[in-house]
Amino acid sequence: MSNYQVNNTNINALISWIEQDLVAIPEIQRPFVWKPSKVRDLLDSLYNDYPVGYIITWQNPDARLKDGTISHGKRILIDGQQRVTAIMAAITGEEIVTKDYSKRKINIAFNPIEETFEVQNPAILKDKKWIPDISKVFEQGFDTFGFINQYCQQNPEITNNKLNEVLQQLTSIRYSSIGVIELAHTLDIEVVTEIFIRINSAGVNLSQADFAMSKISVNDVYGGPLIRKTVDYFCHLIKSPSVYDNIIQNDKDFAETDDFKKIKWLKDYNTNIYEPSYSDLLRVAFSFKFLRGRLSNLVSLLSGRDFETREYKEEIIEDSFKSLHDGVLKFINETNFKRFIMILKSAGVINAKLVRSQNALNFAYALYLLLREKNVQDSIINQVVRKWLVASILTERYSGSPESMFDFDIKRFEAHENPMEYVEKMEAGELSDAYWENILPANLETSVTSSPYFNLFVMSQIYDKDNAFLSKSITVQQLIEERGDVHHVFPKKYLQTSGYNNRRQYNQIANYAYTEQVVNLAVKAQSPKEYMEKVKSQIKGEQIKIGEIDKWEDLQQNLKMNCIPQSIFEVAADNYQKFLDVRRTLMAKKIRNYYSRL
Repeated sequence: MSNYQVNNTNINALISWIEQDLVAIPEIQRPFVWKPSKVRDLLDSLYNDYPVGYIITWQNPDARLKDGTISHGKRILIDGQQRVTAIMAAITGEEIVTKDYSKRKINIAFNPIEETFEVQNPAILKDKKWIPDISKVFEQGFDTFGFINQYCQQNPEITNNKLNEVLQQLTSIRYSSIGVIELAHTLDIEVVTEIFIRINSAGVNLSQADFAMSKISVNDVYGGPLIRKTVDYFCHLIKSPSVYDNIIQNDKDFAETDDFKKIKWLKDYNTNIYEPSYSDLLRVAFSFKFLRGRLSNLVSLLSGRDFETREYKEEIIEDSFKSLHDGVLKFINETNFKRFIMILKSAGVINAKLVRSQNALNFAYALYLLLREKNVQDSIINQVVRKWLVASILTERYSGSPESMFDFDIKRFEAHENPMEYVEKMEAGELSDAYWENILPANLETSVTSSPYFNLFVMSQIYDKDNAFLSKSITVQQLIEERGDVHHVFPKKYLQTSGYNNRRQYNQIANYAYTEQVVNLAVKAQSPKEYMEKVKSQIKGEQIKIGEIDKWEDLQQNLKMNCIPQSIFEVAADNYQKFLDVRRTLMAKKIRNYYSRL
């Protein structure tokens, strides 16, 4: 049997399917990403009888119900959502949902004389040559005869017969052919997932999370649309609390649900540390609740797949939706989320840019939720989550094959009654003395400021409440919070004039330190030996020229917390490379000490 069938239908039939709820189009309830000009171009192609591609549908696999009958689910539109939404918006006048969850119409205008389409604008509204909104022409009961007479009186350059001919061509868009590829309902879930992922929709690569979201939203029986909206709205509110009012205004039914009440707290909450996407939320909820790491497994379970018998069972669908909903509610819970953020802050994560691995954050939250579910003591949860997050960044644990590592780690944490035992096993295998003394210093040999290793060094400084380089009272944390910049211990201009013209040379992260701008300006393009001589002179009672430090003990403490070698008092360009080597070793030791105290 073929994996798919290719058929043709027309726009009218497609609209009818959607209006009768025979085909599920989740994207109609989600932000529409096409620009209005793209909708205009689609209408122009239909008018000129150009091909507009295929849509691809797939029906849920057969699931045996408790009474022995076979369930046939809705068809899922797995490719073509944006095109279908555009057609619905232009021809039926249906409102689309914008990125801020407000609703608006996309009005496509048509000039019968020139036979051109355009997005409605103020100039078109004033020009009698234009039909400002073509959806009016498609309305049932549209008075074609009366419209032709009125239009031709206002625009005598076109005859009644010609206008009638043009309008017939316009309305015949409803009968334009569109291809439908129907995937066989007997196809294995994994095959459909692979097909789904390979398809591009509106130029955006689809993912397993997209497919899972589609699967969720088409199941009305077990509250799929409610779960999907909860996920969607949470992820938008966490980034833009201002969309709260739009949700209340434009989705009154959801605004009355308990799920909505459970995310209302976001309207008064701001964080830039962890802003999960719907993909992140699904991954976390699925990992800790199902003890699995592969989202393709979620799609299978939501379809009712029994992994042992390879059959599809209704009871598995019911249990999977129930567990997923519970996982989502645990994720969005105000207490859980805010406490997780506090754990991140307690580890020195005060800004999203300090943890570039979203997967490290995702697993840390999944771990937190799992340990809460297991009733682990709060103090142990805090320590385990902090350590595991930092260890994940150190080893880039979730950068290669995150799903397989999620799967492996979540199962191990579930199996260990004392989670610290698994942390210690990981440390013994991956964070040995050889790692701290050789591998980490080597990893610090880079010019990339977004390096996870430099970020870990900065996190250690925040954790220790360190002052900025040559500052008496301004901390590294304060500079980051005020969007301060890192500066060069060996000034860039000084190194350039000394022959270090390659960016990879003077921009080494071992040459970086958070410094107040006034200190950086005072240092100028001097060698460390030169500007440190001025710092020493102000300790002897002379005029303050660089920073505010005027005591030797304070200076020594400042150099130590910034991992600046004592050679800073003597070094010039010819000692630059040796200085970097020594500082990398000091930075690695600081990170190790920070990790041990988490």
